[in-house]
Amino acid sequence: MYKFISGLLELIILKISKSLEVQGKENIPQLHRYVVTCTHESYNEVIMLGTAIYPNQIHYMAKKELFNNKWFGKFLSSLNAFPVDRENPGPSTLKKPIKLLKENKTVGIFPTGHRMKYDEGAPMKRGAVTIALMAQAPILPAAYVGPKKIKGLVTGKAIIKFGEPIETKNLPKTMKRNEKLEYLTKELERKTIQLQSELNDYVKNNN
Repeated sequence: MYKFISGLLELIILKISKSLEVQGKENIPQLHRYVVTCTHESYNEVIMLGTAIYPNQIHYMAKKELFNNKWFGKFLSSLNAFPVDRENPGPSTLKKPIKLLKENKTVGIFPTGHRMKYDEGAPMKRGAVTIALMAQAPILPAAYVGPKKIKGLVTGKAIIKFGEPIETKNLPKTMKRNEKLEYLTKELERKTIQLQSELNDYVKNNN
């Protein structure tokens, strides 16, 4: 199902409507074993991020409430999404994404945990960096600028920009685990804000 829908979206969004511009594609790791993060203000980022990385498939972490409906839950699962309990995260929350990464698959996470603007000053949640650190996988930061409504996927103009991957393997051995998490969280936040700022400037200068 993921392959079919992603192929269809690529045809419509990238080739027919040409409503998505992808910047920094050279930063996408050749190996599929990485965590990709992105700014998150609407559901459009989920679709556009998947289209930008296609044919590689993203396995998205999604709030468990979306799986309450049996049929919709099955549909989400067919699109490689898996449920996460945001209110009561525990060790089991980490098992699935770490397993996927060790199977050389890509995990998609929106670090703020919900749809909101990055200029609101919300701190990054540690989930993405914790998972990446435990799996010894790089983090690929991305930012999105574009339509927030679904119809804008084909009628508007969206841009996704990828930054350079953040490596989690080569941190100093003298750093404690919490120090590593704090460093990676701040680095992810810094790079994401920078990407968003660069995109905003790009849009402003090209309008």
